[in-house]
Amino acid sequence: MDIRKLQRAIVDGLEDVKGQNIAVFNTEHLSPLFERVIIASGTSNRQTKALASSVRDAVKHKGFGVMRTEGEDNGEWIIVDCGAAVVHVMQPAIRDYYHLEEIWGDKPVKMKIDAKPVKLVKAAPTKAAPAKKAVAKKAPAKKVPAKKAVAKKAAARPGVTRTVGVKSAAKKAPAKKTTRRA
Repeated sequence: MDIRKLQRAIVDGLEDVKGQNIAVFNTEHLSPLFERVIIASGTSNRQTKALASSVRDAVKHKGFGVMRTEGEDNGEWIIVDCGAAVVHVMQPAIRDYYHLEEIWGDKPVKMKIDAKPVKLVKAAPTKAAPAKKAVAKKAPAKKVPAKKAVAKKAAARPGVTRTVGVKSAAKKAPAKKTTRRA
């Protein structure tokens, strides 16, 4: 059995359901019962149960066995025993209280991240529908207020004064102020 494949299957199962703060520790030197301890956090009872279920499914899909699962009744701390690896799925408050990283955390395992990022595939244009050429559109003409339009037309005709159709610009006399007497 390849422990790295089992470890990868477990971490993939945790990442599928958005497990948080995933930590993998090598425990071969500490216990003959298992080689890896994997700790992850879930934000609620429902998420911790989903994380444990996802780990079981991912491990079984890769051809490994799951020995036992404990703690699914309340969902605060679920242990999934995968033989050579033990998975602890905990809520953050429980994880902070028990500090399992201090017990098993002598040798953290660094997970390799795929070197090639996954890129989206662009759709190829179909042959049935050829690409249309873009038609250049004219910019819309600026709208001129009616008073200015009349003044422009008047200025364009010879022999016509500018004041045709335009109100005179004569200033009005200021209004007289009245004061009240009591």
